[in-house]
Amino acid sequence: MTAAAVSAPVMTQAAIAPERREDHAAVDALVLAAFGPGRFAKTAERLREGSVPAAGFVAHDDGRVVGSVRLWPITVGETPALFLGPIAVDAGRRSAGLGADLVAACLDHARAASVGGVLLVGDRAYFERFGFVAAPGAILPGPVDQRRLLWLATGVEAVAGPVRIAG
Repeated sequence: MTAAAVSAPVMTQAAIAPERREDHAAVDALVLAAFGPGRFAKTAERLREGSVPAAGFVAHDDGRVVGSVRLWPITVGETPALFLGPIAVDAGRRSAGLGADLVAACLDHARAASVGGVLLVGDRAYFERFGFVAAPGAILPGPVDQRRLLWLATGVEAVAGPVRIAG
């Protein structure tokens, strides 16, 4: 047995579950640790500000929140949709597939929610495997790299128009 094998941490499979009220503080701390205070200046964060998530999912490992993601109710033009993000995973658990598991939980929820689709700002190379494509017609209320604005249709193939928080 090598020294690396002896000192490697043991990773257990985290359980993905709907976010509960008692998870909120841990989720907020995890997101802050993952993105830092600079996230508050981003357009995506400005869009979510003052809104209530439509759904949230967390990854628990041994009673501790090690991953989280939320969906926010939006409209793109006249199309009801969900805005995904932020996705945050504990630094010690990254590259273990938790982010993908969290995204999958969101997409399952979106498909059952009867919305037009899911919009996000993210890395196209990462999100293409889930079926996300460019959303050139969606207009966020602030600066954004349009190449990172992605759409996954769950009822409406393409969207266009301003993105607004719904509700």
